[in-house]
Amino acid sequence: MPTQFRSSRRSFVASAALMALASLTLPDLAHAYDEQSTSALNVDANGIALKGFDPVSYFSPSGPVPGKAELFAKYEGATYQFASSQNRDTFSANPAKYTPAYGGFCAMGVALEQKLDVDPQLWRVVDGKLYLNVHKGAQTRWLEDVKGNLAKAEKNWPRLKDKAPKTL
Repeated sequence: MPTQFRSSRRSFVASAALMALASLTLPDLAHAYDEQSTSALNVDANGIALKGFDPVSYFSPSGPVPGKAELFAKYEGATYQFASSQNRDTFSANPAKYTPAYGGFCAMGVALEQKLDVDPQLWRVVDGKLYLNVHKGAQTRWLEDVKGNLAKAEKNWPRLKDKAPKTL
């Protein structure tokens, strides 16, 4: 095969691989948060919190699982979905226990004075409260000093909660 064609083929294969990788890292627009919203809740365009993950499942040994659209409960302006009717009933009995801190925005982001979206599979329950992070790097940084980052986030949240993420 002539060198020119091998080079073109390699470029094509590299480009295709890069595009495939990019498609895996692009956010799911159905679950995108609104950077212009001044809501204190991180919900999608349909008001779904936690990108549809079951909030009660974060407190179980197996960890978070996606909820089902037909099993839901509303709380303080957000719709939460559940994997089972038992989890929905558990949530309904004490919703404040299961809702994520900082309206479901990234805990490390709030410590850094930002309202960032989250990856619902990057989480920790600390002292009975659910905290989420935007990516592995943020979670690593959060876990390096949970107590200190929590103190910063608690101080920042009242000032940030009603601001649009884009303005921060």
